[in-house]
Amino acid sequence: MRRLAFALSFVASPLIAQDCGGDFQTFLSEMRSEAAAQGLDPAATDRFLAGASVDPSVIKADRSQGVFQKDFISFSRALISQNRMDNGRIYGDRNDATFDRIEGEFGIPREVILAFWAFETDFGQVQGNFNTRNALVTLAHDCRRPELFLPQVYAAIELTERGDFDPVTTTGAWAGEIGQVQMLPGDIIESGMDGDGDGQVDLKGSPADALMSGANVLSGLGWRANEPWLQEITVPDTLPWAETGLDQPKTVADWTALGITARNGALGPDAMTARVLLPMGRNGPAFLAYPNFDVYFEWNKSFVYVTTAAYFATRLAGAPPYDAGNPSLPLSGEMMQDLQRRLTARGHDVGGIDGILGAKTRAAVQAEQSRLGLPADAWPTTELLKQL
Repeated sequence: MRRLAFALSFVASPLIAQDCGGDFQTFLSEMRSEAAAQGLDPAATDRFLAGASVDPSVIKADRSQGVFQKDFISFSRALISQNRMDNGRIYGDRNDATFDRIEGEFGIPREVILAFWAFETDFGQVQGNFNTRNALVTLAHDCRRPELFLPQVYAAIELTERGDFDPVTTTGAWAGEIGQVQMLPGDIIESGMDGDGDGQVDLKGSPADALMSGANVLSGLGWRANEPWLQEITVPDTLPWAETGLDQPKTVADWTALGITARNGALGPDAMTARVLLPMGRNGPAFLAYPNFDVYFEWNKSFVYVTTAAYFATRLAGAPPYDAGNPSLPLSGEMMQDLQRRLTARGHDVGGIDGILGAKTRAAVQAEQSRLGLPADAWPTTELLKQL
């Protein structure tokens, strides 16, 4: 499976001296100077950058993430197949000892790691064939997100210096992630683990190394051991919709008092904070998002991806398929961009005119729904678009 979006922003780095864009050879020369200023071995830098080139296919992939324009129901149904469910059980059993260790050391349920493993590389089967060195250098040279990818280039040079990265043969996703759970070089340095005890960290060939490293990343991002992350709920028609959303926490006891119930099983402890998540509005699926749900956004910034990954983990843990309800039809990509332009004109930060209903656009939609006296469930409708 092609990597859907870049993930795992890593550790803060020193100030990057060179500018993005411009002449590529000048850019590489500036990169050599900056690497030396960071204390990296010049020989390793030369070895890493020798033959480096811009890969147009990387830029094309970076500009072609329209899959995130899908609504939650469409996106989740596309990613969660019966085959993936079955393989989740198979690969869970096959790596039982590793998952037992993860649960014991980090308090992270196996289903959470399994869901990421499935979505990132189909359990290690499809890890990407982009040259990682060229992917990182291309995205660092490109001016869309150099602040993310420049530090990753220097991290890859450090891995080269250690002997853990071959710039000619190392391949992975278009955004520079490597291995079965798709980790950027900075994350490998920070969180890579030798899960199988052979003295090496092999994220491509060793499931134990990849799974332990992924768990280490989640733990470092703030995963709260042995706590829930997402749970499907039933919501009453009388719920105050303006109080739903990721930035509207209440205790579980408060939500219960407002009529929230678990669709299956029991809700989390009364004192635990949680948010009501309505990915397709008040007439669609409904979830209670616990503090661990926030960690997903540190792994990936896409709202629909994160919600789907967290939901898939609940399915692997035994939850039934969600109740899709009867939500109104999603806006088309063009209509969503029109909506984002109108929201921006009213002073809202929607994170860009990209046609994607992300967290910032949802917050802006909810604010305008409240202002206009509409049900403020953060789900954009043609009625809202007309009124704006």
